[in-house]
Amino acid sequence: MDPLLYIAVILAGAAAGFVNTLAGSGSAITLPLLVFLGLPANVANGTNRIGVLMQTSVSSSTFYRAGLTDAKSALKLLAPTVLGALVGAAIAVDLNEQNMRRAIGAMLVLTFFLLILRPQRWLKGRPEGARPVAIRDLFIFFLIGIYGGFIQAGVGIFLLVALVMDIGYDLVKANAIKPVLVFVFNVFALVVFMWNGQVNWILGLLLGVGNIAGAWTAARMAIKPGAQVWVYRFLLVVVVFSAVRMFLA
Repeated sequence: MDPLLYIAVILAGAAAGFVNTLAGSGSAITLPLLVFLGLPANVANGTNRIGVLMQTSVSSSTFYRAGLTDAKSALKLLAPTVLGALVGAAIAVDLNEQNMRRAIGAMLVLTFFLLILRPQRWLKGRPEGARPVAIRDLFIFFLIGIYGGFIQAGVGIFLLVALVMDIGYDLVKANAIKPVLVFVFNVFALVVFMWNGQVNWILGLLLGVGNIAGAWTAARMAIKPGAQVWVYRFLLVVVVFSAVRMFLA
């Protein structure tokens, strides 16, 4: 492969790592590139998980050291999310990709309205603080895990919606929990893809180099005082772009 393409993979990984850490849908950058480079869609999906793992390991540790991670809630949400991811990664039915994209696009449109109709919820969380994890949350995160295990792209946005609108975190604290969940469930999802021989390690590790750089930069920016406002605006842009892309793909 042309050395310039290796550089392109690293740069794409950096962009995806930045977007994923602050919002989600960074895989909308990397998955098309991997397919363009000749990987079958299922191999691209598996290969992408390597970069996601490297990226979330960096962002998780950065947020944790800053004291923003609610480890107790994260641990409670891990089991249903991981179980869902295993189900999603193992799905072998023939799904209509076009209809799936439209459904995801519709969910992103709903997310956009949730963002603009209740901005203070995203910026400050629930006035009384985030509530304890309830039974219904386990079901919600199980469903999100299925989606994340199946395709990954956009799962960060849906995790943020659940963490902010359902449990009551502000956007920055939700972004601190999100990479913990994504890291752990992708460990299990990657095993499924590896078992089926659907991982290209060279391209995956190159992506990971870029993912780490993007994730570290984004996490360092997000922990600064007053970051909620610009992270909120960035999330709005990502949601709109992702929804449009899903409908036009």
